[in-house]
Amino acid sequence: MAVPGLVAFTRALAATGVAVGTDRTAAYLAAVAEVDLADREQLYWAGRLTLCGEPDEIDHYDELFAAWFLGKAVHHPSAERPRRPRVAALTPSPGGAEGDGEFHAHPVAASEAEVLRRRDLADLGADERAHLAELLALLRPDPPMRRSLRLRPARRGALDPRRTVRAMLGSGGEPVRLAHRSRSRRPRRVVLLIDVSGSMEPYADALLRFAHAVGRRTPGTVEVFTLGTRLTRLTRQLRQRDPEHALAAAARAVPDFAGGTRLGETLQAFLGRWGQRGVARSAIVVLFSDGWERGDPELLGEQVARLRRLAHSVLWVNPHAGRDGYAPVQSGIAAALPHIDHLLAGHSLATLDELLGVMRHARRS
Repeated sequence: MAVPGLVAFTRALAATGVAVGTDRTAAYLAAVAEVDLADREQLYWAGRLTLCGEPDEIDHYDELFAAWFLGKAVHHPSAERPRRPRVAALTPSPGGAEGDGEFHAHPVAASEAEVLRRRDLADLGADERAHLAELLALLRPDPPMRRSLRLRPARRGALDPRRTVRAMLGSGGEPVRLAHRSRSRRPRRVVLLIDVSGSMEPYADALLRFAHAVGRRTPGTVEVFTLGTRLTRLTRQLRQRDPEHALAAAARAVPDFAGGTRLGETLQAFLGRWGQRGVARSAIVVLFSDGWERGDPELLGEQVARLRRLAHSVLWVNPHAGRDGYAPVQSGIAAALPHIDHLLAGHSLATLDELLGVMRHARRS
């Protein structure tokens, strides 16, 4: 199966500076499934039409395609230090007489990547989890934005008197062109609270990888904590560039992994030490948990209500919410439900993509 090799090709292309995200990767794999891979021209155009969005990106694609599929040695400055080593490669095999330069690509079942995007994370095998880790590393999430108090030059907006007067000095005192200004936009703070109790163990690795991808996009505006029997801050550990090193550091820092659940007490600790002092103020707070609470559900409801008064928006991501017939009857989620803005499913890569869209457009209720 060569799907990991195709994903590795898209990651290598992203390392050259081409903006390859999960959407382009999915389109590329779908296109490859429809072409004859023995025809190098069809394989070339399947990637060029789906992975290249700008004319400047075509040269990078051509060089990497020649090196990856045709075996030609290409030295590219950005390829000398790739961000991560490849896990697998789609290696062309020589055909015909030795030295004739002919290569044949391996057949690929590309539709499996789209199937994997919608599979429940708890049902994945070891190989599928490795492929999922590759796809999560390709995430390039657009951060939610907010209006800043800082004003910047703009083509439209309020009149900028200072810049207008300065322009008048160079035109003999005549207001030849009016200058305008408007508020700039900055990334909004995001707080990710991840339940790492025993009932959430099948999802914990993927959720921490998701948090790593979000945090690497805007490192200064993302905070990550784990909730279990105690509160652990993982923001520093997940700022490492390599996902494997970041996950290893996070595993060493979390002492209560796959333990019990005391959401009310740990959320109270978060608000007392971090949230009330500014981390949660006007932030988008995402709580990943299945809602099983061993402590007092009323305490959890009180703390979520307190969090809601501080935050811009509170999202609860429950992996079980994506299953047919699910009802929020667990003690924890039932107590918190009146105080959250959205209850979302987070059981697959596709639902995590949907979560990113909700985060970008979240508004205060």
